[in-house]
Amino acid sequence: MSYDIIGDIHGHANALTALLRKMGYRERDGVWRHAGRQALFIGDFIDRGPGQLETIRIVRGMVEVGTALAVMGNHEFNAIAWNTEDPQKPGHYLRPHSDKNHHQHKAFLAETAEQPALRQAILDWFLTLPLWLDLPGLRAVHACWHPTYMAQLATKLQVGQRLDLKLLEAACRRGSQEHRAIEAILKGPEVKLPDGLQFRQGDQMRCEARTRWWEASAVTFRTAAIVDRATEPTLPDTPVPADVRFGYDGDKPVFVGHYWMDGEPKLLTPRVACVDYSAGRGEPLVAYRWDGETDLDGRNFIAAK
Repeated sequence: MSYDIIGDIHGHANALTALLRKMGYRERDGVWRHAGRQALFIGDFIDRGPGQLETIRIVRGMVEVGTALAVMGNHEFNAIAWNTEDPQKPGHYLRPHSDKNHHQHKAFLAETAEQPALRQAILDWFLTLPLWLDLPGLRAVHACWHPTYMAQLATKLQVGQRLDLKLLEAACRRGSQEHRAIEAILKGPEVKLPDGLQFRQGDQMRCEARTRWWEASAVTFRTAAIVDRATEPTLPDTPVPADVRFGYDGDKPVFVGHYWMDGEPKLLTPRVACVDYSAGRGEPLVAYRWDGETDLDGRNFIAAK
């Protein structure tokens, strides 16, 4: 099977249809299809963009008829948790309804405000999405392929690496093993910067940075922490904690999204590719066209707006 691995859409349905069309997909009977390929969506379908429901219609329709596969992103996880009451705190939710969380989620909430039954149906569908896919020839996960955490979750997941509400609740309890595992898989490992350092990410100042977990050689703050270009030279050349430096040496390529890359798409390593190039901020939506290769080829990226 040949796959087109498609990055984080964030409600930009027009970019999605433009990319599908550019790759030779056509809509027939309400579903986008390709004669010889299958799409694989890397998660984060919602929040930010103006076409939340249209994006879900396209992605869900393709998954349900088999012209696409999909994994869960952290925004789908957050949406379920936002809408799920905390059984230990009546009147509260597993994802707190704070101003910050509402701001991140407001586009989806606004577009579904008058259709609560449809919103619930979408959230129920999100819960059917696997946390990762290990397919013949390739792997896909939203943020991080972490074998240790995946093994810890294996006995708690439903068939097909799927969450249920019990595991969702456990994963929303800070400090739990489930929380640590799912945070890493859906958001990537993070490290607290030393000496009170902060950097700007979008409209926030952060003191914790995602790390280049895919690079075994990224062992210091300067080489491992993903920060803005102005902050990078200020990072110390001292080791990061051992639990955020493990690399990827798998026998199959792995595809991720999540990392808000920019510029010309390029490989992270010969066997790791990110397909998130900030479509959520209006940049091109990116895909990688995979045809069975073990070592990836940077010429196989394709983009559309």
